[in-house]
Amino acid sequence: MSDGLFDAPGTQAVSDDFEASVVRIPSGSDRFAPLAVRMRPRSLDEVVGQEHLLGPGSPLRRLVEGSGAASVLLYGPPGTGKTTLASLLSQATGRRFEALSALSAGVKEVRAVIDLARRRLASGEQTVLFIDEVHRFSKTQQDALLAAVENRIVLLVAATTENPSFSVVSPLLSRSLVLQLKSLSDEDIRIVLNRAIADPRGLAGEYQVADAALDHIVRIAGGDARRSLTALEASAESSLDGKVGVELVEASVDKAAVRYDRDGDQHYDVISAFIKSLRGSDVDAALHYLARMISAGEDPRFIARRLMIQASEEVGMADPMALQTATAAAQVVQLVGLPEAQLALAQATIHIATAPKSGSVVKGINAALADIRAGKAGAVPPHLRDGHYAGAAALGNAQGYKYPHDHPDGVLAQQYPPDELVGTDYYQPTDHGYEREVGPRVTKLRRIVRGK
Repeated sequence: MSDGLFDAPGTQAVSDDFEASVVRIPSGSDRFAPLAVRMRPRSLDEVVGQEHLLGPGSPLRRLVEGSGAASVLLYGPPGTGKTTLASLLSQATGRRFEALSALSAGVKEVRAVIDLARRRLASGEQTVLFIDEVHRFSKTQQDALLAAVENRIVLLVAATTENPSFSVVSPLLSRSLVLQLKSLSDEDIRIVLNRAIADPRGLAGEYQVADAALDHIVRIAGGDARRSLTALEASAESSLDGKVGVELVEASVDKAAVRYDRDGDQHYDVISAFIKSLRGSDVDAALHYLARMISAGEDPRFIARRLMIQASEEVGMADPMALQTATAAAQVVQLVGLPEAQLALAQATIHIATAPKSGSVVKGINAALADIRAGKAGAVPPHLRDGHYAGAAALGNAQGYKYPHDHPDGVLAQQYPPDELVGTDYYQPTDHGYEREVGPRVTKLRRIVRGK
């Protein structure tokens, strides 16, 4: 290996493939490095945020200080300090630090690090293995780590932006501490920015950044320190007189970060919030989450499918038109596409969020399914059976069936369910919206059909 942050002087050389898979965290002393790299904390005392993980005696603090012995999975949004903490781990006393990227490393590279760590352990030296983007490792690659983690041949520190419950195999999950990093608060981001403006590693006090400009950067950062520093750097580089105002920031930065990953945890979080906002009749929140999904490039067909489901699940018979609106929106998505289809999706969202709510459709079908699973699926009454074949009459099928349209009211007394389900009520109308009209009608129809 060539000299670098994670090189191990005096150890056996490994293959070129291994070399290519090693992650090197750039040094903050490089004046040509991005501002976010130059301002990376050099100690725990410089870390902003994550107080819930870095308190005295906490597992993560003990690990960074060189006294902890547990493998950890660092889980959190971009720009919250996962790579920073990995960098600080490289300075932990008495340990060697190796890092792999899940984007380029395979099983071969994982085993090479483990073999190297085993040789070091024989001489009393422990190895910390940092794996970035661990959710991109296949099951086979993750399984290759298990024995080394369990026997503490390596101390694993893995970082992921996705919920490990969805992306990390259960055996590895159970052998590691899962530590969730949180998005930084606006005040945290402001501290990071002010430090970068004044620090010699950053802008060294050479720029005057207006309060309104700082406020705008904080707002568009979305809790991501790296994004805030990137925006600050881009704005400063565009300044001709050393002054940074809000107009300059707006011209230098395209748009705010959208916390969303169509394949990961944010996908589930945002769609969950969207559904619950629809159910809770908060039309503004529902439109917010719809906008987040559209801005992040979510498949509009997925959104349309969810709206159709919600129209029946949350509104149902309280407003039967909600399903028609959602279905029409799905057709617009299919026939027109984005960006115009976002209007139809918004219309369906507004309709469902503001409609009267009823869970009677869900409760009705769930109750019926529960009876089926419990074995309550008796024989179809003979008069309802199919009679369109030779010999049906001899079997008593379709004999005695009463045709409702022959009755002046279009409804008459007749048994429809199996014997053991006679008198069972699955559909329970509410008094919300259209179901106010449906409820009395259902009661009357049941009374007539059941001959009461």
